[in-house]
Amino acid sequence: MSKDVIFLTEAASLQIKEMMKHNEEEGAYLRVGVKGGGCSGLSYGMGFDHEVKEDDHLFEQFGIKILVDKESAPILQGTKIDYKQSMMGGGFTIDNPNAIASCGCGSSFRTATVAGTPEEC
Repeated sequence: MSKDVIFLTEAASLQIKEMMKHNEEEGAYLRVGVKGGGCSGLSYGMGFDHEVKEDDHLFEQFGIKILVDKESAPILQGTKIDYKQSMMGGGFTIDNPNAIASCGCGSSFRTATVAGTPEEC
């Protein structure tokens, strides 16, 4: 498995740094993970954390320290996180090469080996 599990674009990293500053979270880690739920079985999670756990993968991109837990790492391997701005506002986009099915909202997915826990939409 690659040391860098996920890849941030420059646009995503700039937005994350802005959010860190706005929320007074400078110096925090960006934690990216996967949990069960959503229409297709798995949902993405992204937030700030101040603690590295023993089984976390830790790597840095664009000056942002990123944490991915051991269970999420194989599911997220090779995932690209971008940030797109439009007339309706902005939002993060997640391009996961391991996802074989996703729901219409784009926040839920499953892989060939992990079905997760699908819920009603």
